[in-house]
This record gives sequence, structure tokens and C-alpha cells, in this order.
Amino acid sequence: MEKALKNVKKNIVRMAFEAQASHVGSALSCADILWAIYTRAANITRRNLKSLDRDKVVLSKGHASAALYAVLAELKLINPKLLDKYYIDGGVLPGHLDYMVSPAIDATAGSLGHGASIGVGMALANPDRKVFVVMGDGETNEGSVWEAALFAGTHNLSNLIFIIDENELMIYGDSKSIMDNTNIAARFHSCRFEAFEVYGHDIETLAKALNKPSMKPKAIIAHTLKGKDVSFMENKAEWHGRKPTREEYLKAVKEIDNA
Repeated sequence: MEKALKNVKKNIVRMAFEAQASHVGSALSCADILWAIYTRAANITRRNLKSLDRDKVVLSKGHASAALYAVLAELKLINPKLLDKYYIDGGVLPGHLDYMVSPAIDATAGSLGHGASIGVGMALANPDRKVFVVMGDGETNEGSVWEAALFAGTHNLSNLIFIIDENELMIYGDSKSIMDNTNIAARFHSCRFEAFEVYGHDIETLAKALNKPSMKPKAIIAHTLKGKDVSFMENKAEWHGRKPTREEYLKAVKEIDNA
């Protein structure tokens, strides 16, 4: 793992520990996806950050905001010092995303199922720019996701890329037993998407999928692990809501360094 990406993951854990905030497992699950988008696929730079005519990224699973903040800070798209003001009283970075915080944040998110529709609107309004929407697999339980997908397929929004962070865990447990969301790719295919599955923790594999030319909207089902790169968090539903102790924080940082 490259040093910069390790910094992202260590900052995610640090932010969760210092703020005593939840969703660290969810953030680690999608950190590689966001890093691949920003460093390998999206045209977003400090120079064009305030431009309306640039690629957009919607983190629909807004509870994983720490992952987006850490990526943006590592790339200097937001001031890294802002990470010290995450999820605290009087802080700057809220637990759920608010686009008013920075021009680097393209959409407010937190109520699951909304990001798909926001992304569709952005793609429709900006046909020459790419729009990336990162969703959780549990989020695909929301009917609004499929309304957005049907619209995108009908209008052939080929600049729209949905990435599903399929870690198979929700706040209440195994996502497949809560509501059978197997064959997500087939469901998107039925909405006229080009849909395929990849391993969600390999940056180059993700980059290839993100950049694959298509004449249709794309849905990339990224198989991931909740709490990736921290052994005691990996594939544990409890880390959707748990907050790391100091001992857990220090152990997590050490494991990420050694990954």
C-alpha cells in the first residue's frame, strides 16, 4: 500500500478516536474506492475545485465522511488541519457530509438513498463531465436508488458511474439476510447499466473499472471488507457504530503501517 493511502487510513482511525465518533469500519471499507476515484479517474484539482465544469464525486453513504475528508486532506483539496475539527462540538467537519463546508464536497449526504438521484441530476446537467456516486450495498435497499437507476438507463447517462461498496454488513448485521440484495449487478443491468464486479481494495483494478469506456451508465460492484486493514475491525458489523479506545487506536495505526 502506498504511503499516502496509509496516511488516509490512519487519519480515519485517528479522527474516530479523537472525536469518539462511530462509522470507522464503514469509512475504511470505502477508502480505497475514494482514493482510486480521486487519484486515477476523476479530474478534480485545486485549480478547478470551484469550477462548475469539472468531474463530481457524491459519497452517498455520508456516514463514512471520515474517508472522504481524509482523502481530500491528503490531496490538499481541503486544509489537513480541518481533520482535527471532525465530529466535535464547535468543529468544522460534520459527521455526515455537508456541501456548505467546502467546494471540495459536492453533495450533502447522510440520509441513505439520496446520492443516486443527486448524481443522476449532476450527470444530466453536465454531460461532458464524469459523475461518481459511492453507495453502500445496504443502501441499495432504498427504492429511490432504483428510481434513479431506471432514469439513468432510460436517458443513457454514460457519464454516470455508480460504485457499490459491497462489504455485506449493515448496522443491523448481514445485509443479505436483512433484505436479499444478491445479484446487485444483474439488477443494474436490467436498468440498462453496464454492470460488473471487482475486488474493491485493489487500486489499479478499481482504476481500470472506473476508466473503462462505456456507452451506458456504469455500476461497479466493489467487493470490500468493513474495517479493511485493521484485523479486529475487519468484517465485524459492530464497527459500524463502535468507537475505538486508545489501545485499539494505537493497534490499528500499527497494523495499517504494516499492511
